[in-house]
Amino acid sequence: MNLYTVPISRNVKQALLMVADALMLALAAWLAFNMLGIRLEMPTDQAVVYFALAAVISVAAFYRIGLYRALLLYMGLQSGFIVVQGVAIAALLFGAVYYLILDPPSPNNAIVPIFWMIALLFVGGSRFIAKLALQSLIQNFRPKEPVIIYGAGSSGMQLVAALLNGNQYLPVAFVDDSRHIIGSIVNGVRVYSPASLPDLINNFSVRQVLLAMPSVTHATRKSILNRLEHLPVHVKTVPELFDMRSGRLHVDQVRDIDIEDLLGRDIVPPDPELMGACISGRSVMVTGAAGSIGSELCRQIIALRPQRLILLDSFEFGLYDLELELQGMRDSSADTEIVAMLGNVCNRSLMDAVINRFSIETVYHVAAYKQVPMVEKNVVEGVYNNIFGTVVAAQAAQAAAVRDFVLISTDKAVRPTNVMGATKRFAEQILQALAATQSNTCFSMVRFGNVLGSSGSVVPLFRRQIAEGGPVTVTHPEVTRYFMTVEEAAQLVIQAGSMASGGEVFVLDMHDPIRIVDLARKMIHLMGYDVKDENAHRGDIAIEYSGLRPGEKLFEELLIGESVTGTDHPKIMRAEEGFLPWEHLQPMLDELHQACQNLDLLRIRELLIEAVDGFEPISLKDDPLWTVPDQVVELPAVSGTVTAKVKSAKVTPLHKRS
Repeated sequence: MNLYTVPISRNVKQALLMVADALMLALAAWLAFNMLGIRLEMPTDQAVVYFALAAVISVAAFYRIGLYRALLLYMGLQSGFIVVQGVAIAALLFGAVYYLILDPPSPNNAIVPIFWMIALLFVGGSRFIAKLALQSLIQNFRPKEPVIIYGAGSSGMQLVAALLNGNQYLPVAFVDDSRHIIGSIVNGVRVYSPASLPDLINNFSVRQVLLAMPSVTHATRKSILNRLEHLPVHVKTVPELFDMRSGRLHVDQVRDIDIEDLLGRDIVPPDPELMGACISGRSVMVTGAAGSIGSELCRQIIALRPQRLILLDSFEFGLYDLELELQGMRDSSADTEIVAMLGNVCNRSLMDAVINRFSIETVYHVAAYKQVPMVEKNVVEGVYNNIFGTVVAAQAAQAAAVRDFVLISTDKAVRPTNVMGATKRFAEQILQALAATQSNTCFSMVRFGNVLGSSGSVVPLFRRQIAEGGPVTVTHPEVTRYFMTVEEAAQLVIQAGSMASGGEVFVLDMHDPIRIVDLARKMIHLMGYDVKDENAHRGDIAIEYSGLRPGEKLFEELLIGESVTGTDHPKIMRAEEGFLPWEHLQPMLDELHQACQNLDLLRIRELLIEAVDGFEPISLKDDPLWTVPDQVVELPAVSGTVTAKVKSAKVTPLHKRS
């Protein structure tokens, strides 16, 4: 049995409503005559026939204006207007019968208004009572979960209305920081102060608080969440104001708190001039476009109306998915050409062909292996892709006189303890050295920390572990990381590239680092659970320490030296950092390429130590190939200076991805 509807056909229910409305209109006419003491001159049976005919015509008018298409359970303000309109038509018909057909010698002009009010009470009131009865019936069979709404503004009022018509949540109280509305009733729900939250949670047995403040700043939201963190409730939030205005999401589509809310970091509005300087009207290429950072860069770029956007990646499905998304995002009035290229940045012939064929003017080089533990276990591929992929892309851009080339780097490049960080610092030096030897292409690099929502982020991992009942795994109690949203990172990368004059290392302001264990605790608390530790044995979710992974540091840094200056943007700094000149780097690259061909991990380690200042690798023995250093494979040369080929023994060529 469906509890939301009576188990009979819709036609039968409409017919029953029509009969009921006709009877109520007739009863309203009888009461109107009796209340005013009016006596008719013509026979009663004739008058009954005329009024019955008016009632039938009125019901037909009700049907015509759509009164019977409205479901009783979901009747709202619009349905109320239809009821008023229908009753007004019935009153006009009643008046026509009274004045034109009955033609009383001394008519009482109050008869029509009295009839209208009684009919409206019967027709509209009966539907309102039926709606309440159905809602009560549904709640008895499927009780709603009591919730508290934080924020009694317009979004809060919309949320209450949506939840009352739904079947999941029952709003029992509003909480708001404004003293002016505390104690008032909003949409039938009382408004309390935040200090009342513990009592409200206990009295109403509330397990969830819905944060309905989509327009407040992230700093304000963080302050509110800090107050809610220690309460035994699961905190959820409504969509952002922009998403609701754009129609992508509705106010009742509540979701878990995002990590952005916990950071309390307000994004500086991007400078339109800097955003479009290297993109608008140009032919732009993004390598590693299908990754989390690359794809967000593409979303930002497509909105700036480039002449052409080339998406290069070796991840086939990700590239296909991104191309479809960008095609849908493209402004119908714009003529931006979107080209998806499946390929590897280490392929010099491909890079030359793409850059020349599409007259590329700006390159954002994102393609890299970024997962520290994975690169520790696959050193050769990590070095080859991250270092030689950058060499190939940069030299191809230089040969074609590409105007701007921006490398996406990482804070792990600063005094690295892992191969991934060392390869990224090596890549930075390649661009610095190339920038010092020529002026055709403006090389620059942008360095920042962890990006929220990127592949491998701890946030979705923690959320999944909490949903599964724990434990939440943290590598070390003191490990800290910098965090930034992927949207903000992409905007700042574009703006930093526009400020480059050649060879700069731009560093993004990441604010203060966050202890990962503190982040885990906040997420556990805001999802309505208690942390189970030595001080709370009765908690719900335990936090376990798994130990630092291969190559992982306790603390990340953003600057190698102390020389750093500001720029025109408050979130972008310019670092002055030393580098090896190209005449020193080139022979090292040749030898490093040979070592990759020979799978000589020991020599790769020595060359990285020599080239990267501060690189202190713990070990390379996590790589399975460390035990077989004598096996070699044949890899293509990356430049004219590297021509030696080594025969393959027992290892097949490794698959390379951008």
